[in-house]
Amino acid sequence: MTAAEAATNAEAATPAAEPGSVAPAPGVTPPRNPLVSRAAAELVGTALLVAVVVGSGIQATQLTDDVGLQLLANSTATVFGLGILILLLGPVSGAHFNPVVTLAEWWTARRGGAGVTLREAAVYVPAQITGAVAGAILADAMFGEPLVKWSTHDRSAGHLLLGEVVATAGLILLIFGLARAGRLQFAPVAVASYIGAAYWFTSSTSFANPAVTIGRAFTDTFAGIAPGSVAGFIGMQVIGAVAGLALVALIFMPGRAAE
Repeated sequence: MTAAEAATNAEAATPAAEPGSVAPAPGVTPPRNPLVSRAAAELVGTALLVAVVVGSGIQATQLTDDVGLQLLANSTATVFGLGILILLLGPVSGAHFNPVVTLAEWWTARRGGAGVTLREAAVYVPAQITGAVAGAILADAMFGEPLVKWSTHDRSAGHLLLGEVVATAGLILLIFGLARAGRLQFAPVAVASYIGAAYWFTSSTSFANPAVTIGRAFTDTFAGIAPGSVAGFIGMQVIGAVAGLALVALIFMPGRAAE
């Protein structure tokens, strides 16, 4: 189960319960939608997320030369955009928008728990990557930039790679920690807030998402990343996801019944 699969479940209107019935608790996986609908939600959601990130970066650089204000505008738009997308598309696909979230959910659910199957993950991930590339192109088109121009923003320094490990580990810990704690109804606010904070406390400005990383290589603007830096970022994001799952297992270890 992921950040958004249950986040919006608590918000969604449901028919009146029959006498004696029990309403689903927040955190329960919603009924399965057709895979094609979920794939479309992942593609569109990731596209819009990248359009927000790239578009707000372009807008910020056109409005001010102050890099601090540029990052503030970029992070603020991302926080609001991500939160809204999770609320909107969470009931459809879980609103992963992120291959490491999808693969982490598959890993935790492989023994019969709630979550995506390997077949579903194999559909989600290409949809997310396609959406990310489309979102970058859309943002460039809206601001009159070349539709595809490889970024020249090198992000290969070691401290930036460490920042991606930290950002991704924290994201996975947050999402799956909320699931373990039964607090997924707070995921839209929590996940968006974490990403906004991680923009500022990580050296890499918290990509924490392989699909978004690939998409941002297609734009030579404020939010771009040079193609030569993409593999390193993705590698560190995978390491961060593994570390995040390890932290979830350690911190949210099931308690023993009192003897």
